[in-house]
Amino acid sequence: MLLNHYSDFLIECGTDEAGKGCLAGPVTAAAIILPKNFSLHLLNDSKQLSEKTRALLKPIIETEAISFAVTHLDPLVIDDINILNASIKAMQESILKLNPIPEYIIVDGNRFKPLNQIPYTTIVKGDSKYLSIAAASVLAKTYRDEYMDKIHEEFPMYNWKKNKGYPTVEHREAIKKYGTTKYHRMSFRLLPEQLKLDF
Repeated sequence: MLLNHYSDFLIECGTDEAGKGCLAGPVTAAAIILPKNFSLHLLNDSKQLSEKTRALLKPIIETEAISFAVTHLDPLVIDDINILNASIKAMQESILKLNPIPEYIIVDGNRFKPLNQIPYTTIVKGDSKYLSIAAASVLAKTYRDEYMDKIHEEFPMYNWKKNKGYPTVEHREAIKKYGTTKYHRMSFRLLPEQLKLDF
């Protein structure tokens, strides 16, 4: 059973990101403030849910949320400041878009940086413990998947519609065969040693 609230503050937001381990596409974060009495039977960590269930939950979460926001940070930013900093920045930017401003932040994972003196707690596996983080994980994942489906049309040979930019064998084979695109993260190890690109 996921818990509704972590702190004693009334306006608490949960935040999470998706796409940290991908070779292509943005890192996407969501932040959300849910009503105190919010409950949603199927809601869990987005990785535990099927694509169909996530799609079903997304409009319910958006309708019932007091406020929510989503941020994509593209590969150029990831390559510039590294994936950990980009993940935190995407979460922070999402939080800054919320209205009202949260009085407390709960973050999935174990890393975050202070934001405008708002108190926060990082919670490992928070997306399977707290409703707001689970809801943020569903939004981050669904918005990022939609983005990957869209750029798939531009570069269908990488099959991002299916792999969403993750390092699958198929994705790596396509990188080996076709090279990289503007959506690839050049600071990532795109190919294992034995699959070096011949420049």
